[in-house]
Amino acid sequence: MRWRCRPAAVARLGAALLLVGALASVAACRSRQDDRNTLVFWAMGREGEAVAQLIPAFEREHPDIHVDVQELPWKAAHQKLLTAIAGNTTPDVAQLGNTWIAELRALHALEPLQPYVDHSSVVQPADYFAGIWATNRIDGTLYGIPWYVDTRLLFYRKDLLKAAGFEAPPRDWAEWSRQMAALQAHAAPDHYAILLPTNEFEQLLSLALQQDEPLLRDGGRYGNFESAGFKQALGFYVDIFKRHEAPLLANTEVPNPWTEFGRDVYAFYFSGPWNIGEFRHRLAPSQQAEWATAPLPGPHGPGAGIASGSSLVIFRHSRQKAQAWLLIQYLSRPQVQQQFYRLLGDMPPRRSAWQGDALRNDPAVQAFRDQLERVKPTPAVPEWERIVTEMQLVAAQAAHGELTVDQAAAEMDRRADAILEKRRWMLDHAHGARR
Repeated sequence: MRWRCRPAAVARLGAALLLVGALASVAACRSRQDDRNTLVFWAMGREGEAVAQLIPAFEREHPDIHVDVQELPWKAAHQKLLTAIAGNTTPDVAQLGNTWIAELRALHALEPLQPYVDHSSVVQPADYFAGIWATNRIDGTLYGIPWYVDTRLLFYRKDLLKAAGFEAPPRDWAEWSRQMAALQAHAAPDHYAILLPTNEFEQLLSLALQQDEPLLRDGGRYGNFESAGFKQALGFYVDIFKRHEAPLLANTEVPNPWTEFGRDVYAFYFSGPWNIGEFRHRLAPSQQAEWATAPLPGPHGPGAGIASGSSLVIFRHSRQKAQAWLLIQYLSRPQVQQQFYRLLGDMPPRRSAWQGDALRNDPAVQAFRDQLERVKPTPAVPEWERIVTEMQLVAAQAAHGELTVDQAAAEMDRRADAILEKRRWMLDHAHGARR
């Protein structure tokens, strides 16, 4: 007997075949995705949110690579990195604060990057601000590529400075002292020439980096705070408080410095680039023409500043170092750095990236561009963050009149030497073992 095809049976068969085809297509799609190399990228804070918007273009250029951006809060990032290193569960690529590089390098966690740079047509060392690039070199070896930069300089009220008799911001310490004295003479009660929160180390550190002497001596074995240069910087800093030109307050006691800046409570504010956006957002439209930024004055002219920011590193245990380097190269392109600036306001470390309109045509930003040419790295020792914290604790005592400059410098050296004791032992024994 002949079998006949019934319409209902045909319909069911067709539907089944379509379902099988669809499942096969999904399986093939998943297979193609599974075949891609997945790079794990740890990024901190708001940078993690912003960089996720740049990744799709990278993945379109490299369809065989998928980037898994994992956002870490800054407060938890350091401990998570140490835990990952101990457990051999590090990511492929990570954003590191510049002062963390020495510590992770000491743990043998980072891949040296000079061989990658030597063969790169994208990452050009001469295009980077020299002081920022130097923060990533330890004992002559490169471990990170600068991703974004910041430094500290002066925000100031142009109208208050003019009322005190000055048409331009200061260029050296002597002129700065004269301006602060004149501003204080014109100030109302509980108003000050400058805000220098006593629990922030960046201000004193910036002044100290303007000196010729290093902050540590003998290869980072001992503190050098009793040097003539550092004591000059500390003396200048302490004298501001002695003359009552700055309030003896921690930043936790100044809940809204932007409003107080607008209310004439401070004429100078020693801070970083994120406050450009804060002042534009928080001050009234009528006050927007009354403030500006200026590079830091130095002892004898425009001075150095701190080289801060974050860099991109590859971990030694990554199995996809070549792909990780492709991602770093992509994020290092000047046009991508300009996109990153528009998303977040983080300043690019490459001079060529500053040619974009958003940076080139912004007068408040240009003072930072000038300052970045004179930034200096801090000592590249793993213990530096602990040392600089102790430095500021002692400096606050001096600002309160509890210690003289000489006593404070000696106490800073004592604390630094205690922190560096293990480093001295390790360096001395390593030297002995090589004999």
